[in-house]
Amino acid sequence: MSEKQLMRGSQVIAEAAIRAGCRFYAGYPITPQNEMTEYMANAMAELSDGTFIQAESEIAAINMVLGASTAGVRSMTSSSSPGLSLKQEGISFLAASELPAVIVNTMRGGPGLGNIAPSQGDYFQATRGGGHGDYRSIVLAPASGQEQADLTRKAFEYADKYRTPVLILVDGMMGQMMEPVIFPDPIDALDLPPKPWILDGAKGRPSRIIKSLILNTREMEDHNWKLARKYENIAREITTAESYLTEDANMVVIAYGTAARIAKGAIKRVREMGLKVGLFRPITLYPFPSKELLEMSRVVKHFLVFEMNTGQMIEDVRLSLEGRSTIHFYGRPGGIISTPDEISKEISSIYYRQHLEEE
Repeated sequence: MSEKQLMRGSQVIAEAAIRAGCRFYAGYPITPQNEMTEYMANAMAELSDGTFIQAESEIAAINMVLGASTAGVRSMTSSSSPGLSLKQEGISFLAASELPAVIVNTMRGGPGLGNIAPSQGDYFQATRGGGHGDYRSIVLAPASGQEQADLTRKAFEYADKYRTPVLILVDGMMGQMMEPVIFPDPIDALDLPPKPWILDGAKGRPSRIIKSLILNTREMEDHNWKLARKYENIAREITTAESYLTEDANMVVIAYGTAARIAKGAIKRVREMGLKVGLFRPITLYPFPSKELLEMSRVVKHFLVFEMNTGQMIEDVRLSLEGRSTIHFYGRPGGIISTPDEISKEISSIYYRQHLEEE
């Protein structure tokens, strides 16, 4: 383990990627994640086996990542909301071709060009695949600098294990915020497990083919079902969430990323007032921790979904709870950042209102 370092969030992800064995990065500048691209440019130049490319566009960057992944290199790209929209076709190609890659989205206010303020408006895009066809991407949502470091390494491990793209979903605040971080020891890229499917020349062995163009409809159907079974397996194996003060709670706030940090501060305030409120924080947004939430609904009958958007994760919450509990929502879209005091007032209002109704 390294010593504790004070670093900006975007730089944390970049350093963690290097330490995870990432040796290819292609990106294109867009605020508020440019520090990640800048850090990668310097870090890759110091590695004998590292490659950094500032591509001519976001579309070019994601397809360069696809090519590097085909050759077996741990590869990554990053961007911010409208840039991710341009990458979606390439992410669909990665999923269809069963190629590992890590993609970072530092979300900003939108839709359209929007602004560069923190937002969580890309939840649908991330968790529903985002591009065309029957596919999903693993989506990880860190809530601190340390988790950005830890989950970046996890992202590369998941990408290789399941041969699928993995998205790390943060926002402009998390990308710019400086926090102390302890990085795990670096991995030697040469010590990574072999990838028997890569395209590295067929001399002395049968040829291999990686493709997403499957013109035979029956073969295409079989391939889609194969992917679907893989996603079911992923859901069984890696679903992760944090529960905070939920043991005795009769109301639970559901939030992720920056919103969860704000909610945790609000919960500490209302706990001091005697209100039994807890936090449920999804860490994997896909697969969503539905079973854990459904189990919680056996006791908790009121949930407040707090998001920095107009309401997107709330759909997964509704599906998870299957109508067994009452769901409330509070959101601030477009880059507005709520304060713990603001959220504590919303929690208190709902809490006291439900208490009066139940009496």
